[in-house]
Amino acid sequence: MPIKTSLARARQRTTNKGKIMASVPSPAQRDVQNAQDEPLNQGFAPVMTGAAAYRSQEPRMMIPDIFTSWPPIQDTLETQTSRLQNITINECLPFLGAEQSNVHYNQYGVPRLDRGRHIKFLRKHLETLPARYVTLDASRPWILYWCLNGLSILGEDVSRYRDDLVETARSMQNPTGGFGGGTGHKSHLACTYGMVLALSVVGGEAAYEVIDRRALWRWLCALKQPDGGFQMAIGGEVDIRGAYCAAVLVTLLNLPLDLSSDSPAWTNDRPDLFTGLPEFVRRCQSFEGGISAQPDGEAHGAYAFCALGCLAILGAPHRTFPRYLDVPRLISWLSSRQYAPEGGLGGRTNKLVDGCYSHWVGCCWPLIEASLAGPSKLMFDVNKVKNSDIDIHNLYSREGLIRYILCCAQDQSKRGGMRDKPSKTSDAYHTCYVLSGLSSAQHITRLLSSDGEGMMTHSEYDVSPHHGDPQIYAEEDRVNATDPVYFIPEGKRKEIMSYFLSKPGF
Repeated sequence: MPIKTSLARARQRTTNKGKIMASVPSPAQRDVQNAQDEPLNQGFAPVMTGAAAYRSQEPRMMIPDIFTSWPPIQDTLETQTSRLQNITINECLPFLGAEQSNVHYNQYGVPRLDRGRHIKFLRKHLETLPARYVTLDASRPWILYWCLNGLSILGEDVSRYRDDLVETARSMQNPTGGFGGGTGHKSHLACTYGMVLALSVVGGEAAYEVIDRRALWRWLCALKQPDGGFQMAIGGEVDIRGAYCAAVLVTLLNLPLDLSSDSPAWTNDRPDLFTGLPEFVRRCQSFEGGISAQPDGEAHGAYAFCALGCLAILGAPHRTFPRYLDVPRLISWLSSRQYAPEGGLGGRTNKLVDGCYSHWVGCCWPLIEASLAGPSKLMFDVNKVKNSDIDIHNLYSREGLIRYILCCAQDQSKRGGMRDKPSKTSDAYHTCYVLSGLSSAQHITRLLSSDGEGMMTHSEYDVSPHHGDPQIYAEEDRVNATDPVYFIPEGKRKEIMSYFLSKPGF
């Protein structure tokens, strides 16, 4: 099995070389063929502009060896996991090596972002869907969020969907508070999070006012647990997703922190919705350094993002992260999720690369960077930690992730959309989160200020373009920035917060 090289370390050995790209032979490739026969379930570089920056495939391109070569160390113990990893490398190498005859590449071996096709793909998912989508009937709020947020990242105005979205949201909202996954479904915290974010993206008073904030607050009080966490639904599981989703809902909608006296978490000490929440997050950090869904579980990339997002809402990240997490161990675990030669990210130890973790793992890094740097002023150089040689905006390989996204996770066919990996089909879920990861890799996040040290400290961030050295994609392929905590357009986050801050109480 190839050892999954961590790009955060291996890139130090990598140089750009103009060379003829070809498949690199490896002993493991014999295993790949056998396995396939089995049924297996900050300086500024010159910026390229315009279509002229992309040309038909040429024999000499500047592609680092690390993205075109098999890992130098092979594990002689063969398992199903190792065979699947070999298959994944084998399917990615032709895309990373600019060997697809029907694709135009630039001088760095990177294709264009097919913005137009991705927009059409997401728009189709907002229309009547084929019968096979019945399996996603309990995920309708999510489909709406994935499509609307993905379109916003691509620069589309989604306000035209407002009226239809409001009526759809109204049909899924329960009188007891929250939104279900479909009409007549019980309220679920993840679906409620998805629907509120979708309403936030389209914006406007009609979208905001459809939310029954009083009922939602009472429902959150019923989900609050004595251990500090939140159930995902009445009688459901308690995990780190609930911590993040609840924190987002409370702050976006300016809900009271007071806890109702009939809440399962109520005591005579008068706790509130956030009492014990950061301590719950702390107990979810695993021995590996990553974050699990619940205490003593397996670390997972999506749970790491939920933990960091929750703590960033509860307080300024440079205070809350080191207070409640072992940050060096978390950084080590996150760094190990980026693989070579793929360049993309995996979600768990010993798991394959998957485009969706461009968001779930990739978007952990802006918050980690903000935690390490602390508040800063834009006129100063904040690229490095004080008294350190660490470049905090390059703790992972942005180039590697961008290469994986544009070369492997992008469906270059007429279908459009984004996908897990080349052998998978594009879908709305991956399209949203791959684009989110691309946005994160193309931008730098700085913590500008925080208004205190207590709970619910509001932090302001600056998200500005990152210019690689070299910049391997055309400036026209830069997508819109998103808020690093709420992951909707920053302007939309400010709009909904301002609206409800001006309407105290219910």
